[in-house]
Amino acid sequence: MCDSETQPNMKTPLVRLILAAALMSLPQLIQAQPTAHYVPGVEGLKGASLPPPGWYVRDYNVVYTADRVNDDAGHSAGPPNFEAFTYANVPRVIYITDKKVLGGFIGVDALLPLAYQSVQAGGFDESTCGIGDLFAETTLSWHEKQWDFSLAAGVWMPTGDSAAPPTTRVGLGYWTPMLTAGATWYADQEKTWALSALSRYEFNTGQRDTHITPGQAYTLEWGISKTLEKVYDVGVVGYYQQQVTSDSGVDKSRDSVAAVGPEISVAFPKQMLFVSFRYLYEFTAENRAQGHTFALTLTKRL
Repeated sequence: MCDSETQPNMKTPLVRLILAAALMSLPQLIQAQPTAHYVPGVEGLKGASLPPPGWYVRDYNVVYTADRVNDDAGHSAGPPNFEAFTYANVPRVIYITDKKVLGGFIGVDALLPLAYQSVQAGGFDESTCGIGDLFAETTLSWHEKQWDFSLAAGVWMPTGDSAAPPTTRVGLGYWTPMLTAGATWYADQEKTWALSALSRYEFNTGQRDTHITPGQAYTLEWGISKTLEKVYDVGVVGYYQQQVTSDSGVDKSRDSVAAVGPEISVAFPKQMLFVSFRYLYEFTAENRAQGHTFALTLTKRL
């Protein structure tokens, strides 16, 4: 997918220092912001609904682009000629058992991202490619007549390379426990109309290179969908991510972002395959980059 080396190109050391400070709020795909491991927008329509018992493989392909960095008022704050690009491929293995606790099916899953990230601004040109931080979790899922519910508890582990420059590194360098809760409501008996909401909360620990503890982060993903011909889902999806507490250290700024966009999903019953594509436009952002998210997700039952 990419060369394992980081390739910096700066005109002067001073330019590097200034731009590195300005770019600290860049979205890290698989670290969607400086404080959060979780990338908003990777789950779309019916994102709170887990599958029935069985083994599944899900492959996320995510592209993020941005041409501006905002201040704490949401206004563009430079640097000039700024461009950020990220591509991540994230395989995820899911196993939903037939065992139940409190009426919900017990499940486990794990993922490991591979990402390429680049940043350009003025004479600054930097890119990194590598393996990101490993994530594993345990889930509970319920399927009622008009509702699906899900709960999960997991942890992000600092297995990725956090020694790369902070603007493009694919490993964050700290442990992050994460709690998840979500629900999908079906508005009609045929379950053709659905409204879903999925919330995640991250508790960050100290960063091993800087010894700074990033603030806690909250993420909400939502979707409204209509099923057509029993195999197509079309609808609108969105996300909101907010740093809830300040980082330790001098910098007390908190970042946030919100986005909305369309999604289409197609089921292939004979192949036991599900494919979805979504685009999300970030219409507001504070203390971080503001851009566009594209996601192609493939889910296969084994």
